[in-house]
Amino acid sequence: MITFPWLTTIVLLPVSAGLLIPWLPSRGNHVIRWYALGICLLDLLLMTYVFGTHYNLYDTGIQLKEDYSWIGPIDFHWRMGIDGLSVSLVLLTGFITTLATLAAWPVTRNPKLFYFLMLAMYSGQLGLFISQDMLLFFFMWELELIPVYLLLSMWGGKRRLYAATKFILYTAGGSVFLLASALTLSLWGTNNPVLDFELLSNRSYPLGLEILIYLGFLIAFAVKLPAFPLHTWLPDTHGEAHYSTCMLLAGILLKMGGYGFIRINMELLPHAHAIFAPWLVTLGAGQIVYAALASLGQRNLKRRIAYSSVSHMGFVLIGAGSLSDLGLSGAMLQMVSHGLIGAGLFFLAGTSYDRTRTLFLNQLGAWAAPMPKMFAMFTACAMASLALPGLSGFVAELMVFLGLVTSSAYSPLFRAFITFIEAIGIILTPIYLLSMIRQIFYGSTQIVYNQTDRSELLDASPREIFVLSCLFLPMLGIGIYPDLTLPLWSTKVKDIVSPITEIRPSYQTTLLS
Repeated sequence: MITFPWLTTIVLLPVSAGLLIPWLPSRGNHVIRWYALGICLLDLLLMTYVFGTHYNLYDTGIQLKEDYSWIGPIDFHWRMGIDGLSVSLVLLTGFITTLATLAAWPVTRNPKLFYFLMLAMYSGQLGLFISQDMLLFFFMWELELIPVYLLLSMWGGKRRLYAATKFILYTAGGSVFLLASALTLSLWGTNNPVLDFELLSNRSYPLGLEILIYLGFLIAFAVKLPAFPLHTWLPDTHGEAHYSTCMLLAGILLKMGGYGFIRINMELLPHAHAIFAPWLVTLGAGQIVYAALASLGQRNLKRRIAYSSVSHMGFVLIGAGSLSDLGLSGAMLQMVSHGLIGAGLFFLAGTSYDRTRTLFLNQLGAWAAPMPKMFAMFTACAMASLALPGLSGFVAELMVFLGLVTSSAYSPLFRAFITFIEAIGIILTPIYLLSMIRQIFYGSTQIVYNQTDRSELLDASPREIFVLSCLFLPMLGIGIYPDLTLPLWSTKVKDIVSPITEIRPSYQTTLLS
């Protein structure tokens, strides 16, 4: 029996340590950035030790439970716990945040506030993935928005205030639906709120009410994922944010929407999900094609990568809607894979801007000769993003594809239709990624680099090579041996999908199925 509050320590360590930053020496930022990096690395090592020694892969229940009363009159508890859905995303959060902190070393303006906000964001994201209480989940969902907004509005491009305002309006609007649905779910049929996820998973609701609750949660999570048409905040945000912030947004923030959808919509509301699953599959397939076409039309490097993120998140919707173990496992793997790939691409885009002071593809060109290391790393991450066999993106998308094709929940006609749409998106992906590589590294040598001499375009530094190597090695490892990660959630996925597949035949007339 574990008595030490491991999970609480993991969640509170970053923000608690961040409160000490104002008292650190302020001459330069060397001490501050080493301190922030040390805290991130310490928390990552702590969670690795705890999960490695106390987490049971074959136990589908909540493990390492911690339950402390917080606000007695409303039964608001500090409930923590992990299972197959959360453990991989917690580790991903620790890994990406540590590398993003290292990537942020060039930041010199107000570094104390910058690194404190990164540590506060770290705690909020960890808290959301570990929460086992509905109100605590909402609390962490909202708490995480504050540092993100400040990071966007204070460090970034010329239109950063517009991007930050758009981000907060979209996400705060989604939070209204999240809170309303959470309260309805918790208060239905009882005078005392039921907030524990384990208890909520055993409750049933009238079908009409369950559909309304499902839609409320769906809107909130679709904003974060992001899903069409609630995705328009993402390109503006990524286009203006500092690249270390982009790494956190692409690597972790988007996964909060996918995690919330699987944790709440699928696990707690199976009847409604059985009805909406084919619509989600259709939306995901359309999103893959739409965002790929939109990405191809972007001339801003970071906006092109941002739209590619929207496209890749379509596979998460298809996997969640496939109603198969394989498809949902593929959706989980896609979130982990895209977290690594997205963080790598945005880091490369940011370091490229540091050298050329431009993000417009028509102002770039002929990098391959002066910067061969940057060329190799950019190409490697792009290959992972376009799902080259042997890299993580290929395995994730293949699992989602096969999960839908082999699903018995849909008719052959519907599966063939979605497969055709998916195939179009898969063809478009290498087009916009390879054209991006061509425009950056080949083309004319008569490019004007905003007063930057071509001879001053330095190749990747040891720090940059280290960050990208740390991101690429898991992409390669997962691509070659996917069982490095799949056992983390495989048993939990079966528990989520099984009751939905039993319910699905009752609604078989939905859409083309």
